[in-house]
Amino acid sequence: MSTSLLLVDDDRTFSSLAASVLTQEGFRVLTARSLHETRAALAREAPDLVILDRRLPDGDGLTFLPELRTLVPGAVVLMATAHGDIASAVEAIRAGARDYLSKPVELDDLVLRARRAAEDVQLQERLRRAESALEGRHRMLVPRSPAMRHTLQMLERIATSPRSPVLLLGETGVGKEVIARHLHVLREEQGPFVHINCAALPDTMVESELFGHERGAFTDARAARRGLVEVANGGLLFLDEVGELPLALQAKLLTFLDKGAFRRLGGSSELSSTARVVAATNRNLTDEVAAGRFREDLYFRLSVFKVDIPSLRERREDVLPLAESLVAELCAELGRRPVGFSVAARERLERYPFPGNVRELRNVLERALVLEGGPNLELEALAPRSGGPAQTSDPHAFVVAGPPPPLEEIERRYVRHVLERMEGRRMDAARALGISYPTFLRRLGEE
Repeated sequence: MSTSLLLVDDDRTFSSLAASVLTQEGFRVLTARSLHETRAALAREAPDLVILDRRLPDGDGLTFLPELRTLVPGAVVLMATAHGDIASAVEAIRAGARDYLSKPVELDDLVLRARRAAEDVQLQERLRRAESALEGRHRMLVPRSPAMRHTLQMLERIATSPRSPVLLLGETGVGKEVIARHLHVLREEQGPFVHINCAALPDTMVESELFGHERGAFTDARAARRGLVEVANGGLLFLDEVGELPLALQAKLLTFLDKGAFRRLGGSSELSSTARVVAATNRNLTDEVAAGRFREDLYFRLSVFKVDIPSLRERREDVLPLAESLVAELCAELGRRPVGFSVAARERLERYPFPGNVRELRNVLERALVLEGGPNLELEALAPRSGGPAQTSDPHAFVVAGPPPPLEEIERRYVRHVLERMEGRRMDAARALGISYPTFLRRLGEE
């Protein structure tokens, strides 16, 4: 979704030209040439970004700024002031403007400042959504199982340490991001929670995403950009799938963990950030170290506090409460009235092993809410199927009559069972099984 921008300036030539340039940059631009027109525009729509001139025909933009902040409290404001009028610029910042522009405004500078402001708007929206999601997930962190209670008690103790790294370990889908967010809340952070999936980015982009870049650092670097380490200053940076980081970048991450300092890509100035790093992986990092794919010194630095998150199979007591919380959250998202579970559905939830953990549980519930129309969910997808052990939903039910099959055949059946439960997603199935992808293919009989 494009960022909406209200440009308030009485210079018709500049306003028309700036609106055209900003539109080409992807902004949805509204214009106003007076405070009267500005109030009318704000009555129709609340923009994400406002560029406000100081001198207008019917009043002073600086005097209007407090009213503007009341009318659109979430908007980012840039104040345009006369060249050299530093006092007005400082006063505007104190009154709530994010930045100021000196007039006459250079279009390149206008576009650069607008882009930066748009990044802040998008970040605020992501944070708002994350906080909203966290409210719904908070109930999931009131566990009944001893294993999960022990994990959360450990987090409470870790939260008292201001900046030491934390390494979250566990199978795919156990809820590592939820745990990281919980730690962020426990610390009562003033800074943001920032999440990056290291496996989702090409190696060439990870450094820029983490540490930012200066203008001209590479071909498409048309403007300087803050990295997530910088954005997370004062808060928490969650590095999901940290085992996927390229070796060259692992050294730079280690430097940041040791000194709190970093350089943007293409930059020479040393910057600092107090972001706490929480890393997560479902890989065995000691094996990765032995194979030369992960730095040993980084592993030791990340694992100052190492937290093993139990799988859903290890905390059966939490399945029903989790399912109830997830259904309530999903009903709110889908605009449905709250629903419950039939007796049969509760039994199925208690029996099913959930190799995909909390993520699989959520997917099953979401599918049931869409496909089942009754007041109580039946969860037929979790019902045991006929047709032999290769199709059963119970991973322990691979005992057959007659001579026992070779262990290799039992393994192949179970691997296929997990692949089916992960809906054909082979990488996820391999991670759920805790084996490498080549090993997964070999046990599946495809290598």
